[in-house]
Amino acid sequence: MKKLILASNSPRRHELLKGLDLNFEVRVKKGVGENYPDNIPAEKVPEYISKEKAAAYDIHDDETLLTADTVVILKGKIMGKPKDADEAREMLRQLSGHTHHVVTGVSITTREKQVSFSDTSAVTFRNLTEEEIDYYVDHYKPFDKAGAYGVQEWIGYIGVTRIEGSFYNVMGLPVERVYEVLKEF
Repeated sequence: MKKLILASNSPRRHELLKGLDLNFEVRVKKGVGENYPDNIPAEKVPEYISKEKAAAYDIHDDETLLTADTVVILKGKIMGKPKDADEAREMLRQLSGHTHHVVTGVSITTREKQVSFSDTSAVTFRNLTEEEIDYYVDHYKPFDKAGAYGVQEWIGYIGVTRIEGSFYNVMGLPVERVYEVLKEF
């Protein structure tokens, strides 16, 4: 296989890709945005952004580039990364007692071809108390996470009652699908 390049600073994506026992190099290009047109349906946004990220890279003949983006969608609305503790608390209040969707878009790109796909998981939170929300935000500072939470952290342990679909997708990379697509390369 060609040299695999992961275009992400996400420690979760690093960990998940390492779990596949693949050798890869992390290469992050600064200034690559996560913008998208307003007319795209929420569930299509992550795949669109993964393609946009891939387009920002110059890929060598011996390389395969992996780009990804994850969003949390509640009632048709994308919940991004919180700007501060107050916004994180508000996001968790909205997720509390509801089921939302986590969608990760992935693009695997070489000079010859690109395969892009999305994976969706439904996540249900029990009703969270204000004390639990405060504890999580104060101790885990989830400001780099879509929807203001990491399922692999304390809030996931105590708050998530059900996941339909890939757990790893909720963490940020549907590794089982990534593995299958990489086998085709």
